[in-house]
Amino acid sequence: MTDQDQAIRAASAQIARAQSDKTLRPSIAGFFDEATNTVTYVVHDPATSEAAIIDSVLDYEAASGRTSHGSADLVIEYITTHNLKVTWLIETHAHADHISAAPYLQERLGGQLAIGAHIVRVQEVFGKLFNAGTDFQRDGSQFDRLFNDGETFRIGTLEGIALHVPGHTPADMAFIIGDAAFVGDTIFMPDFGTARADFPGGDAHQLYRSIRRLLSLPDGTRLFLCHDYKAPGREDYAWETTVRQQREENIHVHDGITEEEFVKMRTTRDRTLAMPNLIMPSVQVNIRGGRLPEPEANGVSYIKIPVNAV
Repeated sequence: MTDQDQAIRAASAQIARAQSDKTLRPSIAGFFDEATNTVTYVVHDPATSEAAIIDSVLDYEAASGRTSHGSADLVIEYITTHNLKVTWLIETHAHADHISAAPYLQERLGGQLAIGAHIVRVQEVFGKLFNAGTDFQRDGSQFDRLFNDGETFRIGTLEGIALHVPGHTPADMAFIIGDAAFVGDTIFMPDFGTARADFPGGDAHQLYRSIRRLLSLPDGTRLFLCHDYKAPGREDYAWETTVRQQREENIHVHDGITEEEFVKMRTTRDRTLAMPNLIMPSVQVNIRGGRLPEPEANGVSYIKIPVNAV
């Protein structure tokens, strides 16, 4: 049995335990940021009130370069109102569509900042693109914890397992907490499909295999998605689904779709997609753990925009 097989079996066993024992299930609150179509999650253990914040959002106005904290402050208000103790600030990957608010939240709430160990590959690629220089460390040291596939963690009495699910980027992770899976950008609601795979280090073959790996979890596993773009014909935003629903209904990768069919679809579709509006500031900051580049001599931080390089 491979290490990947062992990790998915452990995750499946954990989910089964949580499905049969309600005390092993997390309490989950989602905060949707319509400006970036991103969902931030607060996941906590009802028994101990320990909590994790997954994929937080820093408000950023591209035209002015101004940041603000309205989205993050809603999370802080929820944490304080419910008397929760933050032990983890988790990023499913280095996002290209929004800037992380993790440093702001960590300063106010505490907790360890965590991401997948393959962030070092993303740092290497984008460190070169942004000409970040030797002062920018490409070893993941901007984060407190780098998760490898199959590694475990705890939120109070709740069990968590990290799964490496590359394809959208080399560093994407899914986090299994109790009976819930926080799957980042690997997959969207069934009527919208799947994530793009054309960013540097992305790979449609890997994405298909990562999705099928996630869809091998128990049918009733609750899947919590990082984004929703409200597919045509649907009135409301949505970000929770199940393994069963995805296997039966996902328009890109339901049961019966072969890897070759998926890769052909994904590659063709990706050629038509524009780059995310905030990719330059987002990736540049997120590979630093959500911290802005060091201020220059005038005390101002600057975002670089490489010209004709992408």
